[in-house]
Amino acid sequence: MSTLRIPEDEIDRRGEELYQKRLRPVVEIPGNVGREIVIDVETGDYEIDADGMAASRRLLARRPGALLYGVRIGYNAVYTLGGVLEPTPPV
Repeated sequence: MSTLRIPEDEIDRRGEELYQKRLRPVVEIPGNVGREIVIDVETGDYEIDADGMAASRRLLARRPGALLYGVRIGYNAVYTLGGVLEPTPPV
């Protein structure tokens, strides 16, 4: 069983901070809204795809062992179970 280099809540914090402060103003454009961005929280490298798993695989191919964080661009959640994805306010 492997252990994370940093705690899961720290991965979430770093990922959200990278997305909001550095990446969101760049990637939240009309052609990307609804797609998923996967971020390496240690380097800030990222991939965007309609399929989050495809983005994750590409990023892990470049950065094996990366600690990943994912967001649906322009929305408040990546997935919903019986709820509604709500658009985020503009940047």
